[in-house]
Amino acid sequence: MRLVLDTDVLIAGLRSPTGASAELMRLARRGKVCLLASVALFIEYEAQCLEAEHCAAAGLSETDMRRFLDTFATLIEPVTTHYLWRPQLRDPADEMVLEAAVNGRADALVSFNHRDFGAAPARFGIALLLPSDALTRIR
Repeated sequence: MRLVLDTDVLIAGLRSPTGASAELMRLARRGKVCLLASVALFIEYEAQCLEAEHCAAAGLSETDMRRFLDTFATLIEPVTTHYLWRPQLRDPADEMVLEAAVNGRADALVSFNHRDFGAAPARFGIALLLPSDALTRIR
């Protein structure tokens, strides 16, 4: 299954290592799912993860978080943005997540933020799933 993780899912995986978000990352490490991200989306991952509050909540120093991000980058299949589909969403900050999913031909976009994504992913044939729902589909 080809997935794009919204930044909130990545951060949840770091903050709660026993949760569904963390399990999705473990499945990616084992090659059971393919994670997709554009350069812009990965830069957003990095910016959010390196915020002091997220490092502290994950129990990681900035150096450890950078090490995690370097490793996480090796799990991601890079997505080149050929087409911009903006505007599709009510929150412009989420547009790069949708664009990575569309351009990467993702099966699903995984997010806690279903309200802001609305029906847009479905218009492109992409499921919008919570992390727990993504795990159910994978299994």
